[in-house]
Amino acid sequence: MNKSDLIDAMAADAGITKAAAKKALESFLGNVQKSLKKGNRVSLVGFGSWSVSKRAAREGRNPQTGKTIKIAAKKVVKFKAGSDLQNSVN
Repeated sequence: MNKSDLIDAMAADAGITKAAAKKALESFLGNVQKSLKKGNRVSLVGFGSWSVSKRAAREGRNPQTGKTIKIAAKKVVKFKAGSDLQNSVN
């Protein structure tokens, strides 16, 4: 399912227009992004939670040349599925 499929499904399930569903989805995604950018955690009980963690700088290896390269530290987004979501898949 891609973004447009999700918008169509949201509109059909909620009985709203596709434009309203698109606006709601973009608002949700934007607010999750803003919250994660501030370093906050976003939790939806039963569905899952998003969090930001720091990945330390490390050394890697270029597979073509074999030379050691430095990989910079960065922040990464993590998602942990909630119990209801995991149970619905299994």
